[in-house]
Amino acid sequence: LRPLNGTHAEVKAFLDTRPEAREFTAKLEDLLDFLIPHYASEGKSYLTITIGCTGGKHRSVALAERIRDHLVDGGVPVSVTHRDLGKE
Repeated sequence: LRPLNGTHAEVKAFLDTRPEAREFTAKLEDLLDFLIPHYASEGKSYLTITIGCTGGKHRSVALAERIRDHLVDGGVPVSVTHRDLGKE
């Protein structure tokens, strides 16, 4: 998986085999589902979420993509930038 990155299906599938990755994602989605409506009710127009990992190519990219998909499915407009992708 080393030459691939977190946008590749193989990397996402590998991370899906890791119970701790699935649990972390579920907990983060729950937190965001709770927080975002409160931010909106306070008149906030944006929220910046940053996710990092060693290398910034596999786990953080896959997680950011998954969180984006989750939020978009819930009607939240999202923009994702992978800062370190392509710098290897």
